[in-house]
Amino acid sequence: MDRTLFIGYYYARLFVRDLFGMKIITANVNGIRSAAKKGFFDWLLKQKADVVCLQEIKAQNHQLVDEVFYPKNYHTYYFEAQKKGYSGVGLICKQKPDKVIFGLGEGWEDMDAEGRYIQADFGKLSVASLYLPSGSSGDERQQIKFSFMERFFETLKVMRRKRRDYILCGDWNIVHKEIDIKNWKSNQKNSGCLPEERAWLDQLFDTLGYVDAFRVVNQEPQQYTWWSNRGQAWANNVGWRIDYQLVSPKLKDRVRFVSIYKDERFSDHAPLTIEYDCSV
Repeated sequence: MDRTLFIGYYYARLFVRDLFGMKIITANVNGIRSAAKKGFFDWLLKQKADVVCLQEIKAQNHQLVDEVFYPKNYHTYYFEAQKKGYSGVGLICKQKPDKVIFGLGEGWEDMDAEGRYIQADFGKLSVASLYLPSGSSGDERQQIKFSFMERFFETLKVMRRKRRDYILCGDWNIVHKEIDIKNWKSNQKNSGCLPEERAWLDQLFDTLGYVDAFRVVNQEPQQYTWWSNRGQAWANNVGWRIDYQLVSPKLKDRVRFVSIYKDERFSDHAPLTIEYDCSV
């Protein structure tokens, strides 16, 4: 495509999105205060996103008093973990939601104490930020992760029965297929790539009908969103795709554009942006 056509396409896409589109970003910031110092909010304001879903903010509300954490002309909500410097999720919304749900509610007291789910409702559309537990620290946390997955499956099943559409964004801490990880064979016994975990994702897609929005329009390999801080993983692109936007089946045909931002590094994860031809 020549430069003139490309520029025309770019501005046409912006025009269409401004009319009836929706831009959603999900980002595990691995410490929101650290990410802010690295320019995350400067970048974010330029994106003009409709909803931004944050995970692993690692801060409590009383520590987020600086105005940088509350972008002007946006509505910002944080759901902190009780443990200091741990977990936590957030939502930054251009339009004020009809309702914001903090946590997963009754029966989820253990995980709500870790600040792992927040949801904003706009009409009949819900956009959520999810931080699924990691099991990489040992067997105990892996069992907690499995318990979360088992219970959350039932929650997702209930969601599918509601007359709502969902966009479930976040760090799911699981790769789906071989295409989603650099070192497939050597990670088969590691949390995040266990057969049981990947089979669980299969159930979400095949049984419950949720859709991996990124893969609707991008089936290319090496589309990673997380890189270990060990060795030269980032430099050598030895990554994992564990950040997703899972959507209700009705939204599958609404996915228009996807991108993983890697020009700057705000954390060990890269922001995932998806544009839809629907609006909040």
